[in-house]
Amino acid sequence: MQTDPAVLEAALGHAFQDRDLLQRALTHKSRAFEQAAGPGDNELLEFLGDSVLGFLVSEALVHLHPHFHEGRLSKLKAHLVSAAHLYQVARELGLGDHLLLGRGEEASGGRSKRTLLSNAVEALIAAVYLDGGLAAAREFVSRHILRALAELEALPDSSGHDYKSALQETAQTLKLPAPRYLIVQEHGPEHSKVFTVEVRVGKDWSAQSDGGSKKSAAQKAAQQLLERLQANLRPVAPPGA
Repeated sequence: MQTDPAVLEAALGHAFQDRDLLQRALTHKSRAFEQAAGPGDNELLEFLGDSVLGFLVSEALVHLHPHFHEGRLSKLKAHLVSAAHLYQVARELGLGDHLLLGRGEEASGGRSKRTLLSNAVEALIAAVYLDGGLAAAREFVSRHILRALAELEALPDSSGHDYKSALQETAQTLKLPAPRYLIVQEHGPEHSKVFTVEVRVGKDWSAQSDGGSKKSAAQKAAQQLLERLQANLRPVAPPGA
């Protein structure tokens, strides 16, 4: 199995000042039980990492989606911090090759176990936080955990709303021009790019919003403009109606 910590550090995007933290994050309790010497197992780091991850994901969601209702934010967060998602992150990092396991856990296929791998990701987040501070942990979460957000946020919310279609239908009802979408800006690193999209309906109505993908930014801009149109305009009733 892989033993060079520099290989994993390159995949993580963080070079540890204290490599004992990295070793502990990778050490399962079965290994710590067999070897009394060493930094200990990763259970406490897993506990801390769970809290750090929850905070940073919540922070990112509130920043990126200030107009999403709480229920949808909660569902996005639940997916991003789920064991299933963390397991996928661990596989992308090749984390199984770096785990430090006891003989029994090694023999039973511990390097590919979902629970061990997802727990190790949380432990790594805590190790990065303790080694480099909140900024380093935020970069790790942005690089590895939030990568799935662009695909998730492009989906309709749990109520089934497709705001772009709803905006087009509302514009037709109000006898306004069809909505037009424009990518105003792209910024941020490649692994965490943010798009700004503007939607316009005629000369007087427009809205802009950010998102981790062009589709999600357009959906959010459409939602904002739809809400404004619905609040300020109503179809004119025919005389005598």
